[in-house]
Amino acid sequence: KDSMLRRQRLLAHHDVRLLFDVGANAGQYARLLRRGGYRHEIVSFEPQSSAFRELATRAARDRAWRALNVALSDFDGTTEINLAGNSLSSSLLDMLPAHAESAPESSYVGRETVTTRRLDGLLPTLAPPGIATYLKIDTQGFELKVLQGAGEALRQIDTLELELSLVPLYDGAPLFADMLAWLAARGYELVGLEPAF
Repeated sequence: KDSMLRRQRLLAHHDVRLLFDVGANAGQYARLLRRGGYRHEIVSFEPQSSAFRELATRAARDRAWRALNVALSDFDGTTEINLAGNSLSSSLLDMLPAHAESAPESSYVGRETVTTRRLDGLLPTLAPPGIATYLKIDTQGFELKVLQGAGEALRQIDTLELELSLVPLYDGAPLFADMLAWLAARGYELVGLEPAF
């Protein structure tokens, strides 16, 4: 509850009018935002077909919520996503043993071919210039690739929310300190932390 209140205050402070929900799964994050009082535009990105069907159904009931069936990445094309038993831990990266041992229900159960797009290529169709934009990325270790695919679009993104790890959970995923350094080099500064898995 406290973390959602802090997030709502942050959105209001920056007058955020557009929120990109990357790695939306079935729309859990966007629903929390709505319950917390955020009423502006949300664009949710989810590549998994089963999760996307549920996401699209929920978004269809909200005129300010749009759902796209793509994985944001650093290239336009297709790739395979690893499907986790709990859906939430699905990733374009291979899961490391430490993750599967800590949460056996997250072990991979299959793969699916998905479409990938760069955010900088999509931005002109999603956001008018100058609108305050918030980017939330929860892509199970793939966050840096999403940011690299944002390119010049980062100039329009005032605030980022990322799920980051202190220990290796996905093969090739940068850790917390590496991501902070990458973001600091691009003018971002840390404004809050909340614990997760």
